[in-house]
Amino acid sequence: MTQPIAPPILDFSPFYGADGEAKAKLVEEVRKCCHYNGFFQITGHRVPLELQRRVMECSKRFFDLPLEEKLQIDKSELSYQSPADTTLTFTDHNSFNRGYELLRSQMLEAGTGPELKEGLYIGEEIPEDHPYFVQKKLNSGPNQWPQTVSDKEEFQKTTMEYYHAVFELAKDVLGVVALTLGVESSFFKPLTDGAVATMRYLHYPAQPKDKDEKLNRGIGAHTDFGCVTLLLQDEVDGLQVLDAPTGQWLDVKPVPGAYVINLGDLFMRMANDKYKSNTHRVINKSGKERYSIPFFFSGNPDYLCECLPNCREPGEAAKYPPITVQDMVSASYKESYGRAEKYKKESESKKMDATPAVTAVGA
Repeated sequence: MTQPIAPPILDFSPFYGADGEAKAKLVEEVRKCCHYNGFFQITGHRVPLELQRRVMECSKRFFDLPLEEKLQIDKSELSYQSPADTTLTFTDHNSFNRGYELLRSQMLEAGTGPELKEGLYIGEEIPEDHPYFVQKKLNSGPNQWPQTVSDKEEFQKTTMEYYHAVFELAKDVLGVVALTLGVESSFFKPLTDGAVATMRYLHYPAQPKDKDEKLNRGIGAHTDFGCVTLLLQDEVDGLQVLDAPTGQWLDVKPVPGAYVINLGDLFMRMANDKYKSNTHRVINKSGKERYSIPFFFSGNPDYLCECLPNCREPGEAAKYPPITVQDMVSASYKESYGRAEKYKKESESKKMDATPAVTAVGA
């Protein structure tokens, strides 16, 4: 029987060094992980531990705000004050996707309840005259910053410093993945130039251990939408990865300074299903609050995703037609949020049906 394999912890530093043997070993380890379940952890990267700690503290400061203050930047009712002092209101959060997200707004696993997490969505600062904003490209627009968080200037500066550091690391990760395909590390430059990425501050409230985990998941079982995800965890566990050969759920223990890396659906599609976008979930049974900061790297929205080199056997056809990053990821967002809205409407309808009619007395 196959033994379940948890995502291994790999030293990423050889990618930056001159030791060819160590670099080749790293590439081979990453290649094996991509074929097995698309998950691994890395240490030895270039994002400073001190910056990781500062950004995690920023996340906690935001979620400590009263709900009414967080709702001032509700991403489902986006508003942005332009330089001309004209308030623009955006309602299509599937294409803009910046700001605060309430608990139970998303539902990634059918048959569960909407998810027990709240978030703050952040991306590159896109001014209103930028082509991505004008053309309503994927997740592209100005950030919505909390105005009542303590030391808000430092909050914004640290957040964006971290965003750009992890953006560069995502490009490095794709450079190693390119080497696993037998091509140059620069192969994905057309994908990473002008790329869109979304970072989330996430907070999972503590929940009683006797809660029904089917209905009260932090995040339901799902695969990620884009190319690659880089996750920073705090000290509280809860992330689980499905080991497909055995059907077991494996805990991914937090490692100080490490990133959990996983491939997304878009990359698996380009790899003709040879590299895996694997199912994972979060169930916070710790009795504590949990914080994490995932970084979802989608790519240039206009990049045409086609079958990658060395991902087909001779004579084997590509399983999927070409598709842009924009179309692939947008459709996935729409499905997950639509599922949550449908669940809520059905729940409300059941409550109304179960409420007995009230007869007026003395009519």
